[in-house]
Amino acid sequence: MKEGKVYLVGAGPGDPGLISVKGLESLKKADVVIYDRLLDERLLNLASPTAEMIYVGKTPGEHTKPQVEINQLLVEKAKEGKTVVRLKGGDPFVLGRGGEEAEVLAQNSIPFEVVPGITSAIAVPAYAGIPVTHRGVASSFAVITGHEDPGKDESSINWEKLATGVDTLVFLMGAKNLSEIVSRLIEFGRPSDTPVAVIKEGTRPEQKTVVGSLGDIVAKVKDHHLMPPAIIVVGEVVRLRDELCWFDNRPLFGKRILVTRSRHQVSTLSQLLAERGAEPIELPAIDIQPVADSRELDEAIANLKRYHWIVFTSINGVAAFWQRLKNLKLDSRAMCGLQIGAIGPATAEALAVRGVTSDYVPETYTTEGILAGLGYRDIAGQRFLLPRADKADNELVQGIHKLGAEAHEVAVYHTVPANESIAEAKRMLIAGEIDVITFTSSSTVTNLVAAFQDEPLPVNQAKIACIGPKTAVAATRAGLEVDILAGEQTIPGLVGALEEYFGEEM
Repeated sequence: MKEGKVYLVGAGPGDPGLISVKGLESLKKADVVIYDRLLDERLLNLASPTAEMIYVGKTPGEHTKPQVEINQLLVEKAKEGKTVVRLKGGDPFVLGRGGEEAEVLAQNSIPFEVVPGITSAIAVPAYAGIPVTHRGVASSFAVITGHEDPGKDESSINWEKLATGVDTLVFLMGAKNLSEIVSRLIEFGRPSDTPVAVIKEGTRPEQKTVVGSLGDIVAKVKDHHLMPPAIIVVGEVVRLRDELCWFDNRPLFGKRILVTRSRHQVSTLSQLLAERGAEPIELPAIDIQPVADSRELDEAIANLKRYHWIVFTSINGVAAFWQRLKNLKLDSRAMCGLQIGAIGPATAEALAVRGVTSDYVPETYTTEGILAGLGYRDIAGQRFLLPRADKADNELVQGIHKLGAEAHEVAVYHTVPANESIAEAKRMLIAGEIDVITFTSSSTVTNLVAAFQDEPLPVNQAKIACIGPKTAVAATRAGLEVDILAGEQTIPGLVGALEEYFGEEM
């Protein structure tokens, strides 16, 4: 049996992009992932689908597993010969009990590595526009637990020296004890007008910051209903937030946007939304599946020389077509001599990464755009292969026929409702937790609406955003009022339309 090993990995403070390269590499090779509360699920999705996931998170007053059991679990899994990742928020050794876990591993002769993470003590203030040190303002900072072991007889924090001996104080896990922390600092000499920031959900789209002074911060936090967990920053550097605030100044900050795409397409749209401050809710309305009977597609591939053109109308079509080529032990060389068309830049890029350059991409990324461009080409008598969804409309086929050419439409994939995700979407919509519903195809509209059967889609205050006119028509027919329509029918175009819409609201 192979020797097991444990990686104590710091996942960073919340934003999944802040995990280190080495931490990500460790996660991808894990047989077992033992993870904490408050970790972004997108990180867990980066682990192997075969990895065993064990949640050991802790909430105030409720621990899934006591620390001693977590320690023992690390030892047991490693002794089974498995690669274990202990995925911890922030940094394992900064108020994270990683040192205790490492001690137990060492005592049991279990090989381990520590992969440091970005601690919330510096990252969360930075995302709030507060540098913990700044020339001429603060040359020292301290990180202090705001929640000491309740079993201790007395505090191990030297409040007398801490209150005035360090420029910037960062308290982790201290929101519940804010009043006590403020009282101690003022008691031991910190002026009551010292600036304070309390930051909840730091580095996440839900981040919220309340700023005040030692004299009034308790009342302000209460007025804003700011609940734990949160980080407390005390010091003159807090005044810099007015000038350096960046994270919550982004155009879509705080907007919860429902992403209704197929599962494997979600990431691009979500990434662009997150970069602009939104919280993408990845609840796809459809799954993409290969057709059950591939005989017609196989016959078309075997006779590619009969065609003059192949036109791809989606990246799904490209992916499904290439998967079939691969299954038949073929590659892009099978398309030698054919003209290649792509409905838009995303589809063209999907071809490019497979080594194929598109000969034709229309100026307008729609069926109408394809036909308009083909109208300027002499295609009479030519044969077109159209690898598409099984329920695609016949507008493109009819248009090619009108231009004097022959079109052979072949199904390469079909869409089915993603029922589990749709159920979660329904819950959030009913609760009014969504600001925008995005639709990137007619089928996402159809499947999401169909999931509610005879009930109307509970839009509440959510805005409806569509990638293009055909999708907007499908939404309108479903009884939805379209608020946002992309000018350029691409994912970046949709995101740009969202920015423009909410920019006008401000």
